[in-house]
Amino acid sequence: MSHKKLINDPLKVADELVEGLVEAYNGDCVLVGQRSLALSNIPDGKVALLVGGGSGHEPIYHGLVGRNLADGAACGDIFAAPPPDIVLEATQAVNRGKGVLYLYGNYAGDVMNFDMGAELAGDDDIEVRTVLIWDDVCSAPPTQKNNRRGIAGLVPIVKLAGAASQSAGSLDELEATTRKAVLQTRSVGVSMSPGSIPATGKPTFDIDESMIGLGMGIHGEPGVAEIPMTTADDLTPRMLDLIFEDFEKDDEVEALAAGDEIVFFVNSLGSTTMMECLIALRKAREILDAKGLKTYDVIVGPLVTCQEMAGISFSVTRLDDELKRLWELPCQSVCFTKMEGRYGG
Repeated sequence: MSHKKLINDPLKVADELVEGLVEAYNGDCVLVGQRSLALSNIPDGKVALLVGGGSGHEPIYHGLVGRNLADGAACGDIFAAPPPDIVLEATQAVNRGKGVLYLYGNYAGDVMNFDMGAELAGDDDIEVRTVLIWDDVCSAPPTQKNNRRGIAGLVPIVKLAGAASQSAGSLDELEATTRKAVLQTRSVGVSMSPGSIPATGKPTFDIDESMIGLGMGIHGEPGVAEIPMTTADDLTPRMLDLIFEDFEKDDEVEALAAGDEIVFFVNSLGSTTMMECLIALRKAREILDAKGLKTYDVIVGPLVTCQEMAGISFSVTRLDDELKRLWELPCQSVCFTKMEGRYGG
């Protein structure tokens, strides 16, 4: 099926969307170099947080630049890693003399290009550290977490890292807190139909209309199984069980237990409607409550997308006292805005 797109030159989509994104920030962000953006008021002496990745997943990653969030973003072409020169431009733009933490999803192209960008930044005497996001439990077992993909768990992770960066006294401190946020975040996604590549109009993957890709990645990467299309009430516990089992099998973390406080995120991959997300959330809360987990806060909506892909993901972030304080800090960006406190309290 062809999807109509309101665009100009298909080969200039990434550049034009970033230009539009800067306009959406309405003065809070500036365009940097070819395809990066940075906050316009980063304080001197701040430990900087730089995120980034391919375009086409809006509003992330570059929609997470904002107040008490990331300081800047390096943006790649559609579904492609930002090249090293763009990473360097973004690094130079956010650096305030205390170092820069790179935080992005664990994909080979991103790792290679950000590593090259870090080397170039080192030539400019900018200290860089890297924390990879690898929350997709279906892409590798707990013993091989470093091989996992980064998916929708990036939203709570970047929120927590952004909050930590406001008061971090050193790059070491920010890196440690961010690694904790990654370790306590697990996600699983499903897809029912593909998104498309704007330059060609072709789908990002193929799947039979009667099937669901369980654990499928945000570009269509394979998951753990293809299962028959089913109901929200049947699919939701299957997805949550994969997250619960991962916490149980990982020697680096405790199993989720009654009394644990979590942030729960229901993400739409693009065309899945809020109606569907809320129906799934209803069942998920029933399961989480029965397990004795305290849902400290909830996020719902299309934040980590793949154009018009039909699909949904769940992310669980367990909070300790430090992470809870960081979660409480208000934040504001095009992608995600959180007021003081939490929903319902």
